[in-house]
Amino acid sequence: MISLTGCHFPKDAVLYAVYFYLRYTVSYRDLEEIMAERGVRVDHATLNRWVVKYSPIVAARAQSKKRPTHRSWRMDETYIRVRGKWTYLYRAVDKEGNTLDFMLSERRNRPAATRFFAKALSSNGIPIKIVIDKSGANAAGIREVNRTLKRFGCPAKVQTIKSKYLNNMIEQDHRFIKRRVRHMCGFKSFGSASATLDGIEVANMIRKKQFSSDTTSGFRMFAEIAG
Repeated sequence: MISLTGCHFPKDAVLYAVYFYLRYTVSYRDLEEIMAERGVRVDHATLNRWVVKYSPIVAARAQSKKRPTHRSWRMDETYIRVRGKWTYLYRAVDKEGNTLDFMLSERRNRPAATRFFAKALSSNGIPIKIVIDKSGANAAGIREVNRTLKRFGCPAKVQTIKSKYLNNMIEQDHRFIKRRVRHMCGFKSFGSASATLDGIEVANMIRKKQFSSDTTSGFRMFAEIAG
């Protein structure tokens, strides 16, 4: 459960502001006006702090609350600009398009790919196969995962499939993330970029209805995940 100890605003107001920013193409100054229209006076700098502070917490809880996913994965990375430089958002979805995991990295290489696969396996279990593009770094990352599984006595071996056609699904899925990021003024730090992207990914998972709930409200689902 998210703790708002020391925060002078109602929990629902805080979560509403965070969800609204993550889900829709508004700036912090726009959101400041929207919140004022609803009787909540909060400046844009505070809104930014809320997003950066609470998004990773909600993202971590979302991993344990999402519906089970398929064991056939599609993995790819897309480019995100931070401090004027390109960074790499590693992402994976299953064969049905459900989000599996995500990780922002300053580099696109074998160690980064290996870290991402380790993170994805820890929250989703061992897949049967992973579809990637022609990236040698990603293929090397999967080989490292298989070596690790073998060392721990796991008989399963993750199959690697290189296919740009089969990977079209995740390339299309990048669009929601890129569309939201495009309207931001740019990330000033790697930490704030990573935290905000965590939250945008959760908003995308809610849009895809990856959680079991009776509510039809995206915000209410976000609040349920937050606890």
